[in-house]
Amino acid sequence: MFGMDNVSHKRTSAPTHLKLSKDEEGISVDQSLYRSMIGSLLYLTASGPDIAFAVGVCVRYQVEPKVSNLNQVKRIFKYVNGTSDYGILYTHGCDPVLTRYCDAEWAGSADDRKSTSTGCFFLGNNLISWLSKKQSCVSLSTAEA
Repeated sequence: MFGMDNVSHKRTSAPTHLKLSKDEEGISVDQSLYRSMIGSLLYLTASGPDIAFAVGVCVRYQVEPKVSNLNQVKRIFKYVNGTSDYGILYTHGCDPVLTRYCDAEWAGSADDRKSTSTGCFFLGNNLISWLSKKQSCVSLSTAEA
């Protein structure tokens, strides 16, 4: 898919501290191709919580994608290519307690200093939902984030 069938695999979908930006001085890439690639990855986030954050960051740059943004999208594809046989294991017979874990990284967007909230929901031991969303306002501290 997208000419990336025989590329080397990546062990993670993004670097530890993923920092993409508008890269206004960077080289522009085909917007249609970038959006098509992002659309495919968004489809995969429905069953892949491991790529949700990285894809969410890449989605922000669909209007004027640059080579640096496209390189991150390609890295996600390399990761997906190497982990396509992975899955989520669901068990039965466990205590059906709903548990939520959440986190926020403070001022992570290099462009507007907004934070990103992430979270996941478990029913017993089973992951049932996950999210990664850029916040709508700027936080002034880690406590606000």
